Amino acid sequence: MRSSAVPRALVALLADLACVLAFVVIGRTDHGTGTALASIASTAWPLAAGTALGWVVTLAWTAPARIWPTGVFVWAVTVAGGMTLRLLTGEGAPLGFVLVTSLFLAATMLGWRAVARILASRARRRRA
Repeated sequence: MRSSAVPRALVALLADLACVLAFVVIGRTDHGTGTALASIASTAWPLAAGTALGWVVTLAWTAPARIWPTGVFVWAVTVAGGMTLRLLTGEGAPLGFVLVTSLFLAATMLGWRAVARILASRARRRRA
């Protein structure tokens, strides 16, 4: 792995986790269920664990900004893993929650990758 790939991969992982955190904070605020750190952590950990699993399963650090297949599979594993963990811990995963989670995380996790690709392409054109 190139030495510059480590920071890029770390930034990409943090971006994915920021998407999860944004979803949780927005949801808890919107539903008035509290934004105390412990509350946020209890809601976020299954999705964060799903994100970590997605990174490991897809070897996302090898091409962290790619939408396909990296972003799509990290997103899918995040949602599937997060919902599975919620069910296993008795939190529940009603269909509406699964749909909103899926759509929000798809928009943000794939969205930041799309923006990164566009910016990288523009930078390459300027250098050429």
